[in-house]
Amino acid sequence: SEFSDHYLEVAFDLSQVLFIATANMIEPVHAALRDRMEVIELPGYTLEEKVEIARRFLLPRQIEQNGIAKVPFEVPEPTLVAIVERYTREAGVRNLEREIGRVCRKIARRVAEQAGDGDAESKVVVQPADLDALLGPIKHEPEIAEEGQGPGVAVGLAWTPVGGDILFVESTKMPGQGNLK
Repeated sequence: SEFSDHYLEVAFDLSQVLFIATANMIEPVHAALRDRMEVIELPGYTLEEKVEIARRFLLPRQIEQNGIAKVPFEVPEPTLVAIVERYTREAGVRNLEREIGRVCRKIARRVAEQAGDGDAESKVVVQPADLDALLGPIKHEPEIAEEGQGPGVAVGLAWTPVGGDILFVESTKMPGQGNLK
């Protein structure tokens, strides 16, 4: 029931104390400590949850941080869905916030360049079609099982921390000496 602090040389009663720790991965936690812990695993967010988090929290924070709070600016829900599906693949929302921040910085630059040209400030609406110019090519293309059907292609399923996915395993016949290296 007592813990002795070697720095202050004072005994503390920790019998009514609950310690809470968070981690992205449990493997690096030492086995002796893990044995004394109650581990509660929380799954990642669904697509709908990520879009709602982006709409309510991430987008307003990035708009403020990138100095475009006074700019008439809108990112409709289909655009947020496209960012989640095509540019991030994770259980959480860290990369989602980074990608939203990239969009906001490019919009801020565009607004600053237009202000220098003397153009009237108009409402900026980021559409899904605009993401290629703002974020670059799609990072995660959703695959469809029917696309991979053909000679030398097998379809498999994979489990990842962010959900399942379809894999296409391809083989090709090549000339060689019959040895596997």
